[in-house]
Amino acid sequence: MRNKVTKAIFPVAGLGTRFLPATKSVPKEIMTLVDRPLVQYAIDEARAAGIKEFIFVTSRGKGALEDYFDHAPQLEQELKKKGKDKLLEVLKSTNMDSGEIAYIRQHKALGLGHAVWCARRLIGNEPFAVMLPDDVIAADKPCLQQMVEAYEETGGNMVAAMEVPADKASSYGILDVKEDMGSMVSVRAMVEKPKAGEAPSNLAVIGRYILSPQVLRNLNKMKSGAGGEIQLTDAIADEIDGEGVYGYRFNGRRYDCGSKAGFLQATVAFGLEREELRDDLEAYLHEVVAARKAAE
Repeated sequence: MRNKVTKAIFPVAGLGTRFLPATKSVPKEIMTLVDRPLVQYAIDEARAAGIKEFIFVTSRGKGALEDYFDHAPQLEQELKKKGKDKLLEVLKSTNMDSGEIAYIRQHKALGLGHAVWCARRLIGNEPFAVMLPDDVIAADKPCLQQMVEAYEETGGNMVAAMEVPADKASSYGILDVKEDMGSMVSVRAMVEKPKAGEAPSNLAVIGRYILSPQVLRNLNKMKSGAGGEIQLTDAIADEIDGEGVYGYRFNGRRYDCGSKAGFLQATVAFGLEREELRDDLEAYLHEVVAARKAAE
């Protein structure tokens, strides 16, 4: 019987320079999308997929991220005293039990592959997920849950894939497809950030992975790839002739919240999904568009 995926790695050691000056004091992962930090969306998605152990690969200056998942007794008492039960429930949903969450330091910024490798001792010999909180995915069934269900059929290694325009392919890891089976593709090769016009397909890897422990052993070799960094893509690609690699076309919309434009788009989209915000926000957006058209 195939091992269940119960552990997930969240690489959050990056400096978030695209969001300076905000990230001078606030870790990017706890910047707020509507009223929840980015990382909470990733945690909720992981829980829905059956993840029980949450491993954060952090760096210096991420103390606020660790505090976010801690209990806040004084705040809880205040809310209880004032009878704010709904807010108390919201607050409790952000708490993580002792032993459920672990923090590992990545001391040098050597790339995503290195960040994942830093967590190797906590993973051991089990399959595991990797989630990049920058990629926020709006979906009826959470993306990682879709992938876990597909993984139960295939085993091996699985990456979330989405179609991207040809002129954007050089920003992603791109799949060279061996066989297209609809929502699933088997992979012949993976190319990290191909040069313009050299992408083998328009299927890009985005920040959700289910990986075999062999990928960690491949990362032990510490091969540097594109940009002089240790690329996770390379360690996964080494498994194409071994346990196999699959791309999974998920149902849902991905927002790149590592970019300002993507973060703003996600804010609008998630705001419009909220019943208590929808009418005011929609009316305001109509006003803005009408004013811009009139100005033209």
